[in-house]
Amino acid sequence: MSDFRQGLGDLNEKVGQRLSALDRDRVIRRIWDGDHTVWSPDPTEITRPNRLGWLDVAADMLAQAPALQAFAEEVAAEGIETLVLMGMGGSSLNAEVIDSILPRRPGFPALRYILDTTSPDEIAAVEREIDLTKALFIVASKSGTTVETMSQYAYFWEKLPQGRNYVAITDAGTPLAALAQERGFRRLFLNRDDIGGRYAGLSYFGLTPAALAGAEVEQLLRRAQPMIDSCRQERAEGNPGAVLGALLGEAALAGRDKLTLVLPEALARLGDWIEQVIAESTGKGGKGIIPVAGEALGAAEVYGEDRLFVAYGDAPGLDALEVAGHPVVRLPLIDPYDLGGEFFRWEFAVAVAGHVLAINPFDQPDVQAAKEAAERSLSGGATTSETSGDPAATLAQVRPGDYIVIQAYIARDEAVRSRLAALRLRLRDRFRVATTVGFGPRYLHSTGQLHKGGPDSAVVFQIVGDDAVDLPIPGRPLTFGALRRAQAQGDFEALRARGRRAVRTTLEALEAAGN
Repeated sequence: MSDFRQGLGDLNEKVGQRLSALDRDRVIRRIWDGDHTVWSPDPTEITRPNRLGWLDVAADMLAQAPALQAFAEEVAAEGIETLVLMGMGGSSLNAEVIDSILPRRPGFPALRYILDTTSPDEIAAVEREIDLTKALFIVASKSGTTVETMSQYAYFWEKLPQGRNYVAITDAGTPLAALAQERGFRRLFLNRDDIGGRYAGLSYFGLTPAALAGAEVEQLLRRAQPMIDSCRQERAEGNPGAVLGALLGEAALAGRDKLTLVLPEALARLGDWIEQVIAESTGKGGKGIIPVAGEALGAAEVYGEDRLFVAYGDAPGLDALEVAGHPVVRLPLIDPYDLGGEFFRWEFAVAVAGHVLAINPFDQPDVQAAKEAAERSLSGGATTSETSGDPAATLAQVRPGDYIVIQAYIARDEAVRSRLAALRLRLRDRFRVATTVGFGPRYLHSTGQLHKGGPDSAVVFQIVGDDAVDLPIPGRPLTFGALRRAQAQGDFEALRARGRRAVRTTLEALEAAGN
């Protein structure tokens, strides 16, 4: 553990004291025992029947791995060419990360499309580019009612009402479970109901799409076990999840709440998952750790005193940051099949960081506000992508310790991604603050909780524009475009209601203001 902490500078003593406190209060043992008082006197959303199933789900899924593998081979043998995963937040992101990192065996269908959007352009592209009859649609929703997912499902079911082309992943007793049985879905996978979406990487939500795409999920689960065992160690100093969690929490308390992830290209998508589990778990009650993923490293002088850098392996520029006094942690590079262990390390770290910050890391109390505002927009029949506010004037309000949030409700193509990547670096270098980028409505199921419930340091730029096409949502008197506009409008209203510095603008206007 000494190597882990050697680059922490002034934080090293605080982390050491926290580890001693974890031992004194038996926090690690209490987490494994399901003791909700580690986080809150109120057991709601914490106790094992609700949200602590991630602690032992890997063992359950290891027993299911052979059957999952056999199902994947059956699907591949029947000539399925394309997998389309429909799900939001953890219902799709877990699988997306696994698929991006693990090697895949030949002969299995590709996970070509992950629909975590209400963009009619993206949905139309899927229909246009694939043979629907040779696709398997994976409908993933813990609640079985997720509006984006069920709208996507309704659209494609109207085009291809053949149950054998559909798989559902959900909790028992949900409307989606009933629908899958009624319509003869090829398979219905009932996930444990004591696992929240962002902690579901080693459950059916993460493993089923990965197995269907040719990943060896049994190996992933077996390789996760050493990390899980290490996180059972009751002495905190020897527990990798506890040490990381103590660091994250103490850094945030010391004002270094911008957790900046430095990942090699092969692990880049892991940053998206860490972003979700950190932001949605810790951003509440005016507190939070702000994860910064995908922001390329710059010179030491472009960073304020609010950063904590966590890297996998080494990277050019890390030494200079450490010399300049920034805390830097280097985790060892991992083999792809060590990914399951890293999922668990970060999950356990978030549980410990929640204890340090005195918050409940398993709820998301501010997500509902944006949903309700979106429903009001839809019921009123008024959804708009009009701009509101002056981006230059909003940028003038940026202060040291803030972070700039770009919420993009526009095309999610490579050209736009490239422009946003360049823009965020210009803003970072000009204002010396952290930057984040999220596409809507995807971010509503991850960082959206942090923006509204976390510290009042977010300066938000919601980028809006018109869709090239629009599509009806079968069974509802609205279109995907109207739904997406309502989601953007609802989140903007929720941000403003909380007094956040937020503006709706175009990409061109923000680029001009940021120069």
